[in-house]
Amino acid sequence: MSVKTIIDLKQVLANQRRAARLGTGGADFLFRAVVDDLALRLAAVTHNFERGVLFVPSAAPPITGSPFDAMERRDVPAGVENEALGLDPERYDLAVSLLTLHETNDTPGILAQIRRALKPDGLFLACVPGGDTLKELRESLLSAEVELTGAANARVLPFMDVRDAGGLLQRAGFALPVTDTETLTVRYDTMFHLMRDLRAMGATNTLQSRSRRFVTPALFHKAAEYYALNHADADGRIRATFTFVWMSGWVPHESQQKPQRPGSATKRLADFLGDKSAGS
Repeated sequence: MSVKTIIDLKQVLANQRRAARLGTGGADFLFRAVVDDLALRLAAVTHNFERGVLFVPSAAPPITGSPFDAMERRDVPAGVENEALGLDPERYDLAVSLLTLHETNDTPGILAQIRRALKPDGLFLACVPGGDTLKELRESLLSAEVELTGAANARVLPFMDVRDAGGLLQRAGFALPVTDTETLTVRYDTMFHLMRDLRAMGATNTLQSRSRRFVTPALFHKAAEYYALNHADADGRIRATFTFVWMSGWVPHESQQKPQRPGSATKRLADFLGDKSAGS
């Protein structure tokens, strides 16, 4: 079955290479926040992982310390046209993807490849930008373009909804899927300072359908006006929302907790809640 091309994978690589060449200039704070969160999540897992693989953007800074020193680093799984990861089957017992899955066209296929590369009872953890990420920037750009041209182009990626994450894990064959979200609000002097950081992160528009026409400065100045008018605090600084969807799943194994067979329950839900249908 053919996969719809939504993300321009060549542009993903170009963005990351440019960011790596120019340096983040401190704009890697989001990635480091995600790494800190990952370390806490792994510390809570009572499991001995012997071999792990870590997928990160190629412009991401080095990650050191336990457990990252022992993990094999792979940059940007979307870095090849066919999105083949080239992973040996059942090689790892831990796989982690940080801020890469949102720029893949065949996300279910990527997850299935990772699932096959994990041993039974292996753990997969991923963090992807969530649906509310950059909602203020998206709204400001759309409003400005509609006012100036009467039309609008998508200039910010559509990000994953937490409700879809669990379904993707199950579709790829993972057991015991768990998803949750974290939200980080960052403040900037202007929209242009935010866009400078996004460029340094390698996080500019990679949609295949993006407009290739020259964008006039008037559009960005109008969008900055909208942004300051609708999304600024009392001190004049603007807010930028970053939502992160965390998803985890295990490769099925006989030692894992199994759901009960339908109809096998020995007690009714009413026994726990109190049977409200009975007269007082």
